Amino acid sequence: MGPKEIAKELCKGVGGVRVALCDLYRYVEALLRLPEGDVDSRTVIYTLEEAGYKRSATGSVMPVASPQLTWIPRSGSQDVVNGGRQTTTERAQRSSIVISHGNQAMNLGLAQQLYATLKAAGHQLAILEESHRSSTDWLRHIDAALEQCDYFLLLLAPQSAVSEMVTEEVRRAREAYDTRPNHKPILLPVRVGFSLTVPLNHNLRGYLHGFQEWEWHSPTDTPLLLQALQTLLAEAPPPTPESATQALPTPFTAVDDPDAPPLPVAEPELPWGQVNLVSAFYVERSPIEARCYETIVKPGALIRIKAPRQMGKTSLMSRILYYGEQQNYITLPLSFQLADRAIFADLDKFLRWFCASVGQGLQLPPKLKDYWDDIFGSKVNCKAYFEQYLLREIDSPLILGLDEVDRVFEHRHIAEDFFGLLRAWHEEAKNRAIWQKLRLVVVHSTEVYVPLDNNQSPFNVGLPIDLPEFSPEQVQDLATRHGLNWRSHQIQQLMTLVGGHPYLIRVAFYHIAKQDMTLEQLLQQAPTDSGPYSDHLRRHLWNLEQYPDLAAALAKTVVTTEPVRLETSQAFKLHSMGLVHLNGNNVTLRYELYRQYFRDRLPDT
Repeated sequence: MGPKEIAKELCKGVGGVRVALCDLYRYVEALLRLPEGDVDSRTVIYTLEEAGYKRSATGSVMPVASPQLTWIPRSGSQDVVNGGRQTTTERAQRSSIVISHGNQAMNLGLAQQLYATLKAAGHQLAILEESHRSSTDWLRHIDAALEQCDYFLLLLAPQSAVSEMVTEEVRRAREAYDTRPNHKPILLPVRVGFSLTVPLNHNLRGYLHGFQEWEWHSPTDTPLLLQALQTLLAEAPPPTPESATQALPTPFTAVDDPDAPPLPVAEPELPWGQVNLVSAFYVERSPIEARCYETIVKPGALIRIKAPRQMGKTSLMSRILYYGEQQNYITLPLSFQLADRAIFADLDKFLRWFCASVGQGLQLPPKLKDYWDDIFGSKVNCKAYFEQYLLREIDSPLILGLDEVDRVFEHRHIAEDFFGLLRAWHEEAKNRAIWQKLRLVVVHSTEVYVPLDNNQSPFNVGLPIDLPEFSPEQVQDLATRHGLNWRSHQIQQLMTLVGGHPYLIRVAFYHIAKQDMTLEQLLQQAPTDSGPYSDHLRRHLWNLEQYPDLAAALAKTVVTTEPVRLETSQAFKLHSMGLVHLNGNNVTLRYELYRQYFRDRLPDT
């Protein structure tokens, strides 16, 4: 907006003043970039256009687009900082801040600007550099940084939002926040170059749940971002997930037109975890989907989906739930990743959380006090809450999708009773109409290590789904959808490297379709720390470094193409991580990609 428009906004009251002042600041800041001395009108116009303004038909200067930064001002904030100028309140507040930028060029430039301005304001700043992520002691470095900081400022570009390294950083930051008495560090996520309406991957949504997010689209948004951050840093007490203004995220995002047919060739999508319901790049693994749809409409149905990481478990579950919605069923996804660590302290607390979460998802008022009696025990109370309250309040069948069930396996004192409870509910449906309303979809990636009685385990009943890799025909189909006219020998070259792993195949097709590299270049760069799979490979390496016995076991498979006998627990764990194939009592390394990467990075290889 030009000077006249700014004046008009100033006459509109408080809201208009804020808009006008922000534009005025941007306008003046742009003019300050003009060279000294006499300048002509062309130079002025060019400078303003570079700052995000253009000439309107009337000749006045207008912003190309209004700032897209999302900022919710808090009550009580005053004398906001701009450009490093401080208030008395802010001089009294000194914070330690760690900035993570995911090594994206746009993020790095913004990180350096935030670093300089916030440091000038008196705060202690540190930037997580890419060199730290490449080192073997990266986990210790990130933990040391988180131990000392008050705020974790996360800059998320579309590429870094799917980075496994970044996800691990955020997981550790959230874990530190949940477990420390002072609830630090506070997470400050900023989306760089993409909207808040774009869903994050499944894990990031859980880790960032409850924290306010901002978005940044161009340098013209930087003053507003600094303004918001410095206001937040100057206030006490800091925001917490309980007081944040963001709505509760759901594991699956509604789509505008779920009936839209997929295009045979679509704009390539960078893999984001769960494949959107209307994505042209979801590949059905017939007859799995049809069998799931057929099963879920049966009273008391139970479907168990198991596969290693990034094989498409959550994407399949979302489609089962969507199919249920088409039958006018109530569907509710529930990820155990959203549960704080403290929830797993004992069975009673866990089952209370479970009941409350389902009730919240059904938009029913909590009534735990009315159904919880210590005399009967937690499992009886949980069963009564479902049977006498939740299921009676709904008129349609309920499909409950339980994701990230692996987290329960880690707590044996809870797992035995909880899974026994699920099995009991499934058996109740054979004789009682009230329990026929409940249909369960259980998703996990690991083998069931918890010893369960065969008559009490939900993992030996219902429809078992063990997701397979893509076949050569499915890979060929996916290549066509990316606009790639590949021959069979090219498909074979790629599958020799990464098999039919859905995520690894899609990463390859994305970069090749976007002309970032050729197939030959991908095959050469794939097993390196600078290749398209660097995040995926380093994440595996970091995990193995935490468990030397697993690293040593995997090393035995790297040096040979013959089947190897491992301890049963090691074989199951490596299989659940997606690193080996199970062949009877033996294992083989899953992909050639892993052989090339790990052969000089693991002990005794």
